[in-house]
Amino acid sequence: MIRTFATHNIRKQQELTGSLWEFVPCQGEYAGQTFQTATPCCWENLSDFSDYRGEGIFRKKFYAGGTIRLELKGVSHTARVYLDGKEIAGHYNAYTAFSVIVKDLEECGHTLEIKADNRFSSESALHIPNDYMSYGGISRPVVLEQLDELYIRLLHITPYMENGEWKARAEIFVVSLSGKDQAVDVSLSVAGKVHHWKKVMIRANEECMLCEDFVFDQVKTWEMEHPELYYAKAELERDGQKIDDLIDRFGFREIRTDRDRILLNGHAVRIKGFCRHEDHPQFGCALPYAAIAADLEMIRHLGANSIRAVHYPDDEIFLDLCDEQGILVWEENHARGLSLEDMQNPNFEPQAEAVIREMIPLHYNHPCIYIWGILNECASDSAYGKECYEKQYDLIRSLDPSRPRSSASCKFKTDLCFGMPEVVSYNIYPLWYHDTPPAEYLDDLYQWVQRETGGRGKPFLVTETGAGAIYGFRNNHHAKWTEEYQAEALEKQLTAVMEHKGCSGVYIWQFCDVRVSDEWFAGRPRTMNNKGVVDEYRRHKLSYDVVKRIFEFYSDYLDITPDS
Repeated sequence: MIRTFATHNIRKQQELTGSLWEFVPCQGEYAGQTFQTATPCCWENLSDFSDYRGEGIFRKKFYAGGTIRLELKGVSHTARVYLDGKEIAGHYNAYTAFSVIVKDLEECGHTLEIKADNRFSSESALHIPNDYMSYGGISRPVVLEQLDELYIRLLHITPYMENGEWKARAEIFVVSLSGKDQAVDVSLSVAGKVHHWKKVMIRANEECMLCEDFVFDQVKTWEMEHPELYYAKAELERDGQKIDDLIDRFGFREIRTDRDRILLNGHAVRIKGFCRHEDHPQFGCALPYAAIAADLEMIRHLGANSIRAVHYPDDEIFLDLCDEQGILVWEENHARGLSLEDMQNPNFEPQAEAVIREMIPLHYNHPCIYIWGILNECASDSAYGKECYEKQYDLIRSLDPSRPRSSASCKFKTDLCFGMPEVVSYNIYPLWYHDTPPAEYLDDLYQWVQRETGGRGKPFLVTETGAGAIYGFRNNHHAKWTEEYQAEALEKQLTAVMEHKGCSGVYIWQFCDVRVSDEWFAGRPRTMNNKGVVDEYRRHKLSYDVVKRIFEFYSDYLDITPDS
């Protein structure tokens, strides 16, 4: 399943995944042997490859001709793409999409091969042994599109409120694959409003951006309680014939910060959220639609209103469902726990910035995304790290000035970067990694931010807090790793955050237990991060009902006092 709605009516499109492919491992005991597997998939979920690190070739035959575009929405974590034996593309990073266009393809049967590689090396600055699993395989859909010489690459809609009425700026990016200039008529419908451009000259082998502002008087606002969605549709017409289109969805909502609050449509929101990895014991990170939807249903049942997508851009299906259900999303680029030495890897900056460049344009229209994050728990306490943070924050601002920015820090009273983003965020684990009472620890940290840093007066989020528990492990003295201890710790942590007048909310670490890299086994029982309020099979721990009670007690907005 590509999206939850059709993105084209004119452009021919088919998903090549969602079917059986051939899989050929390149190393190890089964090197060169051919297996059949459904895709998308992570090869760790195949019977003989649960701990396989290496290269693997996925092979599929298809029929097409002319000019085609192949979009690969996620290959872990390095991909090399071959068409009829010829290499046509390469890409690094499992969690962002990339595409390749092939012109003048003979109309007949063709063979697509995708060589995935999930090995760690110095060439990979982001995929390193970590507190989550770097899987191998085709983890998201592969899509085949038939293109004309002119096609629409992107359609961006930026809604904003001005003088009490909703407006929107639309930008269309039209690409020429032709060696000659061509005139084309362009039409754009945005929430029922229509604009036409006649005889637009698209220069040979160039991209043209068209822009138009719209004013609306009869639209509904996208709210958490009522997530109204609207469609934008762009079409190209040449010589009276429609040749391409692109459809996307958006919502009329505005995110901004005002002093120490995050405002959704002018109202100060209280974040009640979970950190969530894309991970499942049956599917790895290649979760199908039903599994994603089931996770979101459970998160909503817990009373949460937000999800932090950690520590990489998420599947578009996840974002579509959050759009439809009014769930606010913190989405971040791919980096977790990188040391100063890690960040000084010459591949770090180009690879991390490439994630931002690929994430934001593709996910721009999702109203659920209310903040862009970067560099979770990286070297924000160093001068070199500060330079990296500044570059990435500036890059985000150049691509999207409409959303606030932040990064989750664990640098206790040493972070140097809070003067840059709009929101200050901290990961704190009182009662887990130390025994300081949560309210005392939180206020001490908050007061330091106000006194000593450029984060003074900004919104403040707790972006991780929690405690570990192994499902089914209970005892009378409520020791650490018991379900009882986790429930008691979370109650104290959440209460401290919710009652703190300077905090805009919290993300619990985490929704479900997840697999971690084998190198982390010594500090992670079961080679799992066990801090989920449900285990990897989504079975409730004792903390589930505690979290649900607290989240349901507090309003989604900071200016509403809950009934006691």
